[in-house]
Amino acid sequence: QGQVVESGGGLVQAGGSLRLSCAASGIIFSNHHMAWYREASGNDRELVAVIMRDGTTRYADTVKGRFTISRDNAKNMAYLQMNNLNPDDTGVYFCNARWGNDVWGHGTRVTVSS
Repeated sequence: QGQVVESGGGLVQAGGSLRLSCAASGIIFSNHHMAWYREASGNDRELVAVIMRDGTTRYADTVKGRFTISRDNAKNMAYLQMNNLNPDDTGVYFCNARWGNDVWGHGTRVTVSS
């Protein structure tokens, strides 16, 4: 059974940085596209960034130039480096692994204070 576990969330002031990590197990990691989604209070879950299995990356317009997604296939890990955070980035961040079907984590909370 595939599993992904997020970590690295927390409370940070506006302008600060956080690095989220996603540890995968039980899947052939290198075959999977990896993505980060976030869910703000009362809003739908939205795609933040994705890194394809070939390394191609895509970002939501709201995070371009501030967030960087990466992956380490040797460690079965995906990351989201978040810089220059603002209060609109507050939410629960979910890691997603996709190769046909989806594997979701339980999320890690990020709170950005103004």
